[in-house]
Amino acid sequence: MGMKLGIVQLLVEGAEPGRNLERASKYIEKAVASKVDMILLPETIDFGWTHPESLRNAEPIPGEYSQMFCDLAKKNSIWICVGLTEKLNDLNYNTAILINRIGEIVLKHRKINLLEVEFPFYQIGNKIEVINTEFGTIGLNICADNYWGSKYLGESLAAMGANLILSPSSWTADHAVNEADDPYEDKWINPYLYLARNFNLIVASTTSVGYLVGGPYIGKKMMGNSLVVGPNGIIEQGVLNEFSSHLVLVDLQLSKSNLKGVQIGARLNKTNEQNR
Repeated sequence: MGMKLGIVQLLVEGAEPGRNLERASKYIEKAVASKVDMILLPETIDFGWTHPESLRNAEPIPGEYSQMFCDLAKKNSIWICVGLTEKLNDLNYNTAILINRIGEIVLKHRKINLLEVEFPFYQIGNKIEVINTEFGTIGLNICADNYWGSKYLGESLAAMGANLILSPSSWTADHAVNEADDPYEDKWINPYLYLARNFNLIVASTTSVGYLVGGPYIGKKMMGNSLVVGPNGIIEQGVLNEFSSHLVLVDLQLSKSNLKGVQIGARLNKTNEQNR
């Protein structure tokens, strides 16, 4: 089934959840005016990725911050996928949630493939899953869950029947990187293409923009260049921009894979043999 997806490259200011969520709300309103079915927002948009303030003031899910998005989803009868910091029993998780048209959190993913610099800030998730929707089967992961070294996570979502993988992200680059550089091809485009082509699915990922002002990557920048990738290559790409938020609209048609169960393993074995 077809769907219109709005992906938001959101300016995220470290330790400024009020300002960040207000900005997200405005972009949701902007996307709604474009008659989207679903909105995808970046990773940890409340406090920013690995900002120390999240250790003290993160909210539970459900909680105040997640409820804001549930209310917006219900008010506008749209789906929303967003990344937030989740407090659970005095521990934090890097979490993404998918909210349906009536404001229910129907899918929650806690990031599994944490970078080592994330260890002081977030616990490791222990579950992946998909959900059947009006559009097709949707899976959820976060940013580095799509690294080559953790491609088994995307493969598992595909084996569960995912037609679409949503991936809130916060891609970072050195402050000196500019529009003439392409820091993402092997890191993001190629792993996404691997999943899309082998499993006939779409991967949609959006990232924050702005400079990191706290935590281990302080001084680096989040620079956009969000991606939507399908079996035939890049469907849509956000602008390379570290300064301001940006909304990208894309019409998608989800297709089901013809492979199930052991057929998927056989296909992967064949692909691995061809790549040796």
